[in-house]
This record gives sequence, C-alpha cells and structure tokens, in this order.
Amino acid sequence: MDRRTRDIEYEQMLLSRHEFLRRRPHAMDRSAYVLLSRIRMQGPMTIGELSDAFGLDASTLNRQTASAMRGGLVERIPDPAGGIARKFRITDKGERMLDDERESSVRGLDRVMADWSADDIAAFASYLRRFNGDIERLSGRPWPRP
Repeated sequence: MDRRTRDIEYEQMLLSRHEFLRRRPHAMDRSAYVLLSRIRMQGPMTIGELSDAFGLDASTLNRQTASAMRGGLVERIPDPAGGIARKFRITDKGERMLDDERESSVRGLDRVMADWSADDIAAFASYLRRFNGDIERLSGRPWPRP
C-alpha cells in the first residue's frame, strides 16, 4: 500500500529550505532560536537537561550555549532549587530577540497562507502538532507547549 510517505518526505525536505520565511538581517541562527524557545517553555535548564531534551551531546550544547551567552541571549545562574549545577536562563535581550524572530516567522507564514481559510490553517496546525507529537513520543523527548 502506498501511504504517500515518499511525498511527505519530499515536501518536508522542500519545507526545510524555505528559510526566507523567517530570515532577515541580524536574525538569530536556528539553533539559538530552538534553544531559547525550549528554555522559555521549560524555564532554566542545565547542560544535562538540555542534552536530554534535544538528544544532543553535551559538547554540542556547550558550543551552542557559549554562543548564546556571547550574544547576550542566555546567562548562567545558580540552580534555583539549590543544586550544584548551574542553569541557563534566557535574558531580557534573548526574550526580545526570540519574540522578534517569532513575529518575523509568523509574518512570513501569514504571507504564504494569505489565501488559506481559517479552517485550512487550523487543520494544517493540527496535523503538524500531531506529526511533531508522534515524533516526540517515538523519540521519548516531548516538547512543552503553551
């Protein structure tokens, strides 16, 4: 039976090339965007917690968080629960830049879907949520949602 998964794979590959939807001068890189989004949703996190959340090794996350710290997007703080590990917290600048980046992305999506009905947009969002949720379930790495 042809489940059309080859078509989905191809369209997903094409979707990943459309950075123009959110790219603008001085835009934050994709890894920082995802890192800040996760910290915003979950609160301050250690390298170990980030590693578990993303399924990435600590050295990769050390590079990403060091870059975000140099950019003033995150800061290291003592563990609010009193643990010995330090956690990364999004800064005010990081919050502003994340909001700007998200708004830029939404504007791009609004341009693309300007002729879509509200029902079509809702259905598409529902399918994307389901798709991501199933990936998260299979990987054992759920993503917090608002």
